Amino acid sequence: MNITHISAECYPIAKVGGLADVVGALPKYQSNTTTKAQVIMPFYDNKFTQANSFTSIYKSKLSLDTTAFDFNILVLEENHLDFDVFFVDIPELLFKDYVYSFDDTERFLAFQIATLDWMLTWEDKHPDIIHCHDHHTGLIPFMLQESFKYEAFRKIPNILTIHNAQYQGSFSHDNVNLIPSFNFDHVGLLDWGGQINPLAAAIKCAWRVTTVSPSYMEELKLEANGLEDLLNAEHAKCSGILNGIDWNVWNPETDNYIVENYTIKTVESGAKSNKKYLCDTFNLDEDKPLFAFIGRLVGEKGSDLFPEVFKKALEENNATILLLGSGNDDVEVQLEALKKDFTGTYNAFIGYDERLSHIIYSGADFLLMPSRVEPCGLNQMYALRYGTIPIVRSIGGLKDTITDISEENGFGICHDHVTVPEITEAIQRGVKLYQNKLKYKKIRKQIMSIDHSWNVSANAYINLYNNIN
Repeated sequence: MNITHISAECYPIAKVGGLADVVGALPKYQSNTTTKAQVIMPFYDNKFTQANSFTSIYKSKLSLDTTAFDFNILVLEENHLDFDVFFVDIPELLFKDYVYSFDDTERFLAFQIATLDWMLTWEDKHPDIIHCHDHHTGLIPFMLQESFKYEAFRKIPNILTIHNAQYQGSFSHDNVNLIPSFNFDHVGLLDWGGQINPLAAAIKCAWRVTTVSPSYMEELKLEANGLEDLLNAEHAKCSGILNGIDWNVWNPETDNYIVENYTIKTVESGAKSNKKYLCDTFNLDEDKPLFAFIGRLVGEKGSDLFPEVFKKALEENNATILLLGSGNDDVEVQLEALKKDFTGTYNAFIGYDERLSHIIYSGADFLLMPSRVEPCGLNQMYALRYGTIPIVRSIGGLKDTITDISEENGFGICHDHVTVPEITEAIQRGVKLYQNKLKYKKIRKQIMSIDHSWNVSANAYINLYNNIN
């Protein structure tokens, strides 16, 4: 079985969020003696492309209505990844130092058209499965089904995975001519809410629709930024498959980023060394429990409450807090200002640093994830792998992966709502757990043995592919 994944992101090439981690790991775990998976993605101007050399294997032109663009298909001269990646190079549209911008309609539509145009030249080497990810590739299922020029692909099953339904890529019907010619009697397949909605079109046209956790699929039927009725109508072909994490990249025993490697048996000393590094670097008291946040400072993550939460939590508890992230400018300013009032117990790194994130997962005692929306969440899985106890809001994938310590065999701390009182109460529960050294050490070893590797999830996707008819 040959699987082609099409995505705007793929780790370690281009990463904005969890989409990159999924597309950078799933193909690796799907490739074996009977299955081969590959990725097609845009060619950006970033650190990865600047550091590597590429060869062009195909050149052509594509049309967006009356405008023509040159494009190339590139491959790495030396592929050091565990699967094949093909890069769609459209210099005028895609070769930017960013992945997303304010208006990406032409950029990602051109990417999708170039991808399918190139695939037409594969002759009898067409994939057995075309797997699309999020709205950036959402018009592919429609074009496969409706565009005249892609009729050769009609019988190839295509899958849509929704990583985040909040973003749908909608644009005006005035731009319908950008889409390769199709039977206009079926233009309604593109429409949702009076606009062309790529995510809605994909839900209508894809053979199967998945989300990145079972709970997120159920939640979308109630709240999906306007797509609730559509998802309920299409429920028969929808399912949730929990994401996994790359067990080799995220491995405290071999991780080159962290200060000291460790196993379940040596987690106490190993984690202590990483915590000492963090506390020395950020002027924090290593004898106190360290609560950390890693991620985007956006409303979905509950970050607008962080200034008030951190202030209250530090005033009321014998604890320290470290934040790594960026996003909302106003929140960033407030978080920076807190440093003056809580020197020695609070610090923040505004921005992102991959190495630092690994050290935080290995050195923090607790990871905060008070998300308003969390389709799957990977951070809590990374934390578990490194022996850091997640404190989460019970929603989406967080609900599927974290069980509260009040329940039998529970190992995390959960709260139901994204409010200052509930988040600070959860932090207080963490402080009490930390003070119970025997229980804390037992849970730390327990969570490191939980298997959230891609092995299970990759097989679930293979079973889905095999059962399409």
